[in-house]
Amino acid sequence: MFSQVFLFLPIRQSLLALCSLILISACGNSFSGSDDSLRKVKVAVLLPLGSKDPGVRKLAKSAERAARMAMWDLRTNVAMQMSVYDTEGSELQAAEMATLAVDEGAQVIIGPLFAGASNAAGLAVAKKSISVLSLSNNAEIAGGNVYVLGHTFQNTADRLVNYAFRQGKRRALIVHANNVSGYAGSDAVERALIKNGTAEVGKENYDFTQQDVVDAMTRVAIRNELVGADIVFLTADYDGALPLIAQLLPEAGVNPATVQYAGVAQWNALPSAFNLPGIQGGWFALPSPIRTQQFEERFQTIYQTTPHPIAAIAYDGVAAVGASISTGNRNALKTRGLTLSSGFQGAAGIFRLRKDGTVERGLAIATIEGNQVIVLDAAPRTFNNFGF
Repeated sequence: MFSQVFLFLPIRQSLLALCSLILISACGNSFSGSDDSLRKVKVAVLLPLGSKDPGVRKLAKSAERAARMAMWDLRTNVAMQMSVYDTEGSELQAAEMATLAVDEGAQVIIGPLFAGASNAAGLAVAKKSISVLSLSNNAEIAGGNVYVLGHTFQNTADRLVNYAFRQGKRRALIVHANNVSGYAGSDAVERALIKNGTAEVGKENYDFTQQDVVDAMTRVAIRNELVGADIVFLTADYDGALPLIAQLLPEAGVNPATVQYAGVAQWNALPSAFNLPGIQGGWFALPSPIRTQQFEERFQTIYQTTPHPIAAIAYDGVAAVGASISTGNRNALKTRGLTLSSGFQGAAGIFRLRKDGTVERGLAIATIEGNQVIVLDAAPRTFNNFGF
């Protein structure tokens, strides 16, 4: 399969000043480089650019552009040679492209996009000790030489539950769908509750049908009457049952004025739903709004299009590689170099990779007031005295 090499980003000189808006570094370290002292690295980016699904192709293109943008931002510290390989949305193709990339000299892989392809790529190059920085958020594939860069349920739940605990919320009710994402979100909240010493006083689930969601809200309200929860965690998102739940659960008797609503999805994604009673005043976690806006504005200026949220994840993958290489650590692209406790600055704030292959991201806590997103607790700027 043909691989295209990009030695630089085609960005006009008039846009160079914009690059200073996002500083790529290992947190706590500053870099200076000259042409003769630049660290060199060959990076392979694996994406489903030839997928049969036009939506996936669009998403992959956004990720590719962000990766190029990150490489450009790193140009004064790292001489990066980036090759892009098309997985075509196939796990088999992902494994073949990962092998080809390494055979052609790649020292690290960014991508693939989805969990299955990422796992296949990781297995294909595991014996050669090549790190794979997947854009997936599926923590089940993390470990060994595979790192997951996407926003995981566990990272979000940990931040949200910790904030709730500090606000005096001690009795939690969990509401989730009977599907993979529903159970994953519920399990993440449960683990976070145990970690913070907060009691889980109840759990209700529902089948992913409109009628069962309607019936389940009555069950949730009855359970809440029995257990007296002071916070209810919802795992649904806007692609699922969140709008319906946010409307029906208050009507069923779980009063948002006395029971705090919280969600593991990013509730800022659909402004048209901000007026729903379960959304107004609810808590959710999100990446640093300031840095996210900076990234999105730069992307829009450079490419004349709005980035998909996955673009920031792709940018961060390249950022982690570049910052690690810039430290001069000979194991920069292995576990020791990629799992710096100080972490990295990325497109949407700080993040760091754990030795188990999962990611911790510095998230803000926000709410919806007057149909606007209001930050209640800002995203941390460093990992000092924060997180693990």
